[in-house]
Amino acid sequence: MATEKQPTVIKKYANRRLYHTGTSTYVTLEDLAGMVRLGEDFVVFDAKSGEDITRSVLTQIIFEEEGKEGQSLLPVAFLRQLIRFYGDSMEALVPSYLEFSIENFTREQQKLREKMAQSFGAAAAFHAIEEQVRNNVAMFNEALRLFTPFPQKAAEEERRPAVPANDAADLEALKKQMADMQARLDALVGRKGEADKNGG
Repeated sequence: MATEKQPTVIKKYANRRLYHTGTSTYVTLEDLAGMVRLGEDFVVFDAKSGEDITRSVLTQIIFEEEGKEGQSLLPVAFLRQLIRFYGDSMEALVPSYLEFSIENFTREQQKLREKMAQSFGAAAAFHAIEEQVRNNVAMFNEALRLFTPFPQKAAEEERRPAVPANDAADLEALKKQMADMQARLDALVGRKGEADKNGG
């Protein structure tokens, strides 16, 4: 049984130089970006403290890529909304949703490429991506429902105004009376329609 390949360890020194322990060479952020594109997993540690700084280095790579002309992936509106989520009550859900969406997008990218190749024009490509986003939201909501049925139900109960027990019983009785009246009306209308038809 093959053992799972461990991620490559990159050490970052005080002079900001990045050291690739696998090849015993210094590398750049561009080199790390190339490793990501090739699917090579790595972790980055601060050489002095031993702290895992992978997230900040990956963020720095994105910053560098976004700075290149014609390579921007993150729309300004998206960045503004992302900033708004920091400290928001939905903050805890955002990483899971983004990870779920990008994984789903990655799995479906070949289908999207085919759709874009068959459909000429930006509008058709946008509709294909929009459809994928809708699917992502629906799938994520379903996943949330499956994994957190009780909290979701509790939240719905909290939003629902409290109804005293007596009032609830009265309400149910009223609903039953209305249903009975509706059934009688439907029966009357049906009999009248039958009589008119016979008389005609």
